[in-house]
Amino acid sequence: MQFRTERDPLGEYDVPADAYYGIQTARAVENFRISDLRAPEDLIVATVLIKRAAAEANQALDRLDARVARAIVQACDEIRGGALRDQFVVDVYQAGAGTSHNMNTNEVIANRAAEILGGSRGDYSLVHPNDHVNMGQSTNDVFPTATRLALLIRMRPLVDAGRGLASALREKADQFTHVLKVGRTHLQDAVPMTLGQEFGGHAACIERGVDDVEQAAEQLKELNLGATAVGTGLNAGDDYSRLAVSNLARALAVDLVPAANRFRVTQSMGDVVAYSGAMRRLAVELSKVASDLRLLSSGPRAGLAEIVLPAVQPGSSIMPGKVNPSIPEMVNQVCYQVFGCDTTVCAAAEAGQLELNVMMPVTAWNALHASTILANAMSTLEILCVEGIQADEGRCRELLDRSTAVATALSPYLGYAKTAEIAKESVRTGKPIREIVLERGLIESAQLDEILSVEAMTEPGVPGKEKTK
Repeated sequence: MQFRTERDPLGEYDVPADAYYGIQTARAVENFRISDLRAPEDLIVATVLIKRAAAEANQALDRLDARVARAIVQACDEIRGGALRDQFVVDVYQAGAGTSHNMNTNEVIANRAAEILGGSRGDYSLVHPNDHVNMGQSTNDVFPTATRLALLIRMRPLVDAGRGLASALREKADQFTHVLKVGRTHLQDAVPMTLGQEFGGHAACIERGVDDVEQAAEQLKELNLGATAVGTGLNAGDDYSRLAVSNLARALAVDLVPAANRFRVTQSMGDVVAYSGAMRRLAVELSKVASDLRLLSSGPRAGLAEIVLPAVQPGSSIMPGKVNPSIPEMVNQVCYQVFGCDTTVCAAAEAGQLELNVMMPVTAWNALHASTILANAMSTLEILCVEGIQADEGRCRELLDRSTAVATALSPYLGYAKTAEIAKESVRTGKPIREIVLERGLIESAQLDEILSVEAMTEPGVPGKEKTK
């Protein structure tokens, strides 16, 4: 490999001759051989957008030469379009606050901009990573802003995936609205309901989780760009901050605003914690749905088997013909990973000291990873599972007819104690509830039919009595 020698405040260091990154990135690569995990693409794009917005703002304020600014903007546009992504080589686990990621970005942009202006990589006389690309900035305002922007970029696919899954569950709720079944609480028989009502509840759970994500995302739109090192705005200024944030808002078509208190947004990752918490809530709801699908489809002979999931792959290497609920199982695992990501985000956010949280790199990676896998899991569940679910109406009715929970409808007429006695006798003898009530002469046959109507039990009110609005 050919090398070029660059110099920084620590001295000289060899950098691969063809690399667009420079000496500080090369040092970070050497220092942090930890995970082989690299910055997520959305974080790269977000950081590049910040550099572009800053260059335009600095040019407008006559702080940056127009030719240099245009070259920086062109380099940023190329990277945003997919170029040079292999030059972002710093490990996720790096020096606190994300300085290595910020300098990796500064160096790649500077070297590409220099080429655009006719220079060569490693010669920073035309475009300097710190003096030009990082003008008016600090890692301490760039990285929090990049984290927020990256999460906002990832939010739309996440929300779309959640809405799509909820819609598919709603369609199944409509499709199964006539399918009567026994409800269950504590994994024991409960009063009748419809399969449509059950799926409607699932849809509402996902919808509410997605609503939380959208609401929490509003906090991410407040940016500390221009706060520089500790929040004072040294070497930046309010005019720069307003211009840079306005440029970002236009580039992303998102209503972004300068932070009302730059010190808060520089010190605290609380807004990211809130967003991660909303994703955790969505993952909790999603995992519950996935677990319910596994339970309802258990069998096909020795389980509940009220629904049939699409077969997507053989389920066993030893048992021929076995088919497992593979997609819901995957979803559960993804949700557990999201829980772990949120725990890391919470711990890292709490670990900030004084004017800065230095644990931002691990916070950003975990929040973005959670967003990505959660969106992919919901889309997969929708397309490969929910859309193809079928109801076994016969099995649902069979289990409902065998349940003694229908006795609950008798309580308003016979009282709790007597109804419980009838239910216990039904379990002990195997006799239907209706037969026991008639044998004891407790209620006339016609009225009993109205009371024990399972259809009536799936609606609000007291079965056998006239409904009031």
